[in-house]
Amino acid sequence: MRKAPQQARSREMVERIVAAGRTVLVERGYDAFSTNRVATVAGVSPGSLYQYFPDKAAILEVVIDRYWEEVADRVAASLADRIGEFGPAMVRDTADALLTALEADRELLRVVAEELPVQRNRERRAALERRVRELVTTYLAARPGTTTRPNPAVTAWVVVLAIENLAMRWVLDQPEAVTRDQLLDEVLALVGGYLLA
Repeated sequence: MRKAPQQARSREMVERIVAAGRTVLVERGYDAFSTNRVATVAGVSPGSLYQYFPDKAAILEVVIDRYWEEVADRVAASLADRIGEFGPAMVRDTADALLTALEADRELLRVVAEELPVQRNRERRAALERRVRELVTTYLAARPGTTTRPNPAVTAWVVVLAIENLAMRWVLDQPEAVTRDQLLDEVLALVGGYLLA
């Protein structure tokens, strides 16, 4: 961002621009994303937009950061709520929370996962993975009998990436042959088998 908004009216304008950026990204896609379109949807002049955002990349950065933060907050909250639990119900509930977080804005997920250049999305997605992985590592380290795997950090990395990738593909692909409950059952079998292998 070029200039940090100080007054309430300025902060409201920045929020309108960011919300408009999200709308344009979802409705038009990455290739058609432009500052002029964002300004039009936000109901501001391009000059007003440029006071806060030097270019479209700066708007995209905020939109993408906020999206992954929303997903991470939902999953981390679910995992933190269940940190005292043990067993399959915790794994299933956490995977379900990830599905719910990803489904909250399926179209934005599609653009972020399939249209954005890899480097633009990699760091933000890695931050989500790191946050959840740290919680899972803590959980596994605090309960040595939970798994036969020797290294909680490595185990957490494998589990988090497996669940995340399965959840993203299910949300994006919407396979008719796999219901949500079936996916959660399979994730539970996969993670359970791995933890005890």
